[in-house]
Amino acid sequence: MTVTVRFAPSPTGFLHIGGARTALFNWLFARHHGGKYLLRIEDTDRQRSTKDAIDAILDGLKWLELDHDGDVVFQFARIARHAEVAERLLAEGRAYRCYATPQELEAMRAEQKAKGLPMRYDGRWRDRDPKDAPPGVKPVIRLKAPQAGETVVNDRVQGEVKVANAQLDDMVLLRGDGTPTYMHSVVVDDIDMGITHVIRGDDHLTNAFRQVQLYRAIGATPPEFAHIPLIHGPDGAKLSKRHGALGVDAYRDMGYLPEAMRNYLLRLGWGHGDDEIISTEQAIQWFDLDGVGRAPSRFDFGKLDNLNGHYLREAQDARLAALIAPKVVAKLGRAVDAHAIARIQRGMAGLKQRARTLVELADNAAFYARSRPIAPDEKAARLLTPEARAMLGRLAPEFAALAGWDEETIEAAVRSFAEAEKIGLGKVAQPLRAALAGATTSPGIFEVMAVLGREESLGRIADQAS
Repeated sequence: MTVTVRFAPSPTGFLHIGGARTALFNWLFARHHGGKYLLRIEDTDRQRSTKDAIDAILDGLKWLELDHDGDVVFQFARIARHAEVAERLLAEGRAYRCYATPQELEAMRAEQKAKGLPMRYDGRWRDRDPKDAPPGVKPVIRLKAPQAGETVVNDRVQGEVKVANAQLDDMVLLRGDGTPTYMHSVVVDDIDMGITHVIRGDDHLTNAFRQVQLYRAIGATPPEFAHIPLIHGPDGAKLSKRHGALGVDAYRDMGYLPEAMRNYLLRLGWGHGDDEIISTEQAIQWFDLDGVGRAPSRFDFGKLDNLNGHYLREAQDARLAALIAPKVVAKLGRAVDAHAIARIQRGMAGLKQRARTLVELADNAAFYARSRPIAPDEKAARLLTPEARAMLGRLAPEFAALAGWDEETIEAAVRSFAEAEKIGLGKVAQPLRAALAGATTSPGIFEVMAVLGREESLGRIADQAS
């Protein structure tokens, strides 16, 4: 058997973090087993489905690098097939037409509620002759579900779960206007796509019972189900926007790397011993459903930041420079030239040690791209006293006379100057940093000077010296 899974989002909004984790688990399961990972857009809700949402979902999955096999399947394009299956069930006596009006159904539910009974369809048209149908009512088609016994789902995460069939009603397959319901479309699509495993959030667990009944009515073997516990906030409450229930695009904008997001989402509900940092290659090798826990996982931005910092330090300098270039442009409010980007790339080894997100990295790197004369911030300006400016004026010729321009040579010159001036190294280094970076924090000042180069360094010092 070839493992075949699917990620099937509804395009009624952005790709949220829970959906991204579901996609990841499906993708990893397929890649681990050498199977197929399919993508289906469940766009049958025409009023709420939008092209913008579809684009956001596809863009988010592309950013996460979760490549799907084959073409994207759009559910709405298959409604004729969904209707065909419903009509076949009707012809086989496994479904029936229900002529109950909306007013009747509303009255039925009101009566059940008043009596404290569960509100579900009472099967009033299950065995009635369609000849009794009232005029002008467009019937729905309902599944003739089993009324005795129980439906059992052997879930790969939740274990055995079951429900008495008497608690389930005859669900609608086709509405009065001929459009299929979500529950019906999902089952028909999964059968036709050859889905062997359905991996999704446990908020869909109750749907599984009805869907299993429909599989059996159609004459198909249900897939294996794996319902994953939902993601909660750090306080244990249902995940909301204040916790991090944002679109995947928001995490990209906040400066997270896709590999860090994959690693973090993987650890939200799945584990492999005490391993925390798990590469995508390792995840594919190790992932299986027996590692998924039953308890809800908790979203923690602090852990995500720390994990992202690790992946920043591991990333190639050229890639990081390209990723932060637009953010640097936005921070400076102007375009930056190739020389500035080259300086950022040269300085990346030092910069990325001190950042946890691309936003922080861009903030820390921006001074390399500033045009002269750079304006020191408030703290740096306080360091540039008249005495400090005069000292920079005396130091500049020492730098100009250096035969080489590397960290070791620059450091030796500064130390020699400090000894000659009979002052501590910090008394020289801090005004230098203020002049060169315009701030009181930066990578090591000798590294900064090596990255800036002789001409730019001397120019920035001259701008502040007296």
